[in-house]
Amino acid sequence: MSAETNSGGATAPAATARGRLYLVPAPLDFGTDSPTPLDQTLPAATLQTAARLTHWICENAKSARAYLKRVNEHHPLAAPLQAQTIHELPRVVHKKGDHRPDAPHGFDARPLLAAALQGQDMGLLSEAGMPAVADPGSSVVRAAHALGMEVVPLVGPVSLLLALAASGLNGQNFAFVGYLPQDSEARSQRIRELETLALKTGQTQLFIETPYRNIALFEALLTTLRKETRLALASGLTLPQSCVRSAAVQDWRQRRGDATHRALDLPTVFAIGL
Repeated sequence: MSAETNSGGATAPAATARGRLYLVPAPLDFGTDSPTPLDQTLPAATLQTAARLTHWICENAKSARAYLKRVNEHHPLAAPLQAQTIHELPRVVHKKGDHRPDAPHGFDARPLLAAALQGQDMGLLSEAGMPAVADPGSSVVRAAHALGMEVVPLVGPVSLLLALAASGLNGQNFAFVGYLPQDSEARSQRIRELETLALKTGQTQLFIETPYRNIALFEALLTTLRKETRLALASGLTLPQSCVRSAAVQDWRQRRGDATHRALDLPTVFAIGL
């Protein structure tokens, strides 16, 4: 171990180097009946890095262990599942996100990174896709930067960008606006606001919904949007039953059917624009 001399002539251990925080993407098949083999959606380098990590911060410990079990099928884990250290983000972060109006500085995640301050590399994991993108985790990333840690995003699927690329909508100017209101009147008002913004500025508007509410949102879009507005749906991305369709609202109204509703049973990204 390296050492340094203090002012009194005695030697003291050098400060421990901080570990890295790896942003580990997960497959987009969470909650589906037909999981995709990990090596079809995640590169070997990502799986190898996940396999060597033993300290985790996650959205849900149960799904994190299930993910690591799948990783182990391709690359042996550095420690058995029972020996992995897994910390969940608080439920309030799940429900209200890391950036809350009533807490300007967000959730303080620094205590969760204690192992990294002792030199351990750590992983941040959500249930699907890239952590901190349409998922909680940004508070952990902020804390890592505040503590002087290196933050390393790994390669993997990001549903929002896959949907945007496949939509034919403007990929040079776009915004993700999260979930729309559940109340029908408030939802319709929000749809009109987003449509006005998209048509005025050319900015594509991306949003998501819980799968069991997808059909209600889809029907509200067809009822509220102008006939010439373009609507894209990207369902089940990276899954065998993946379905992406982009068309003017008037075409959707004429061609809606059971096939569309079946696709909407899967996780879906919605996009509107020109």
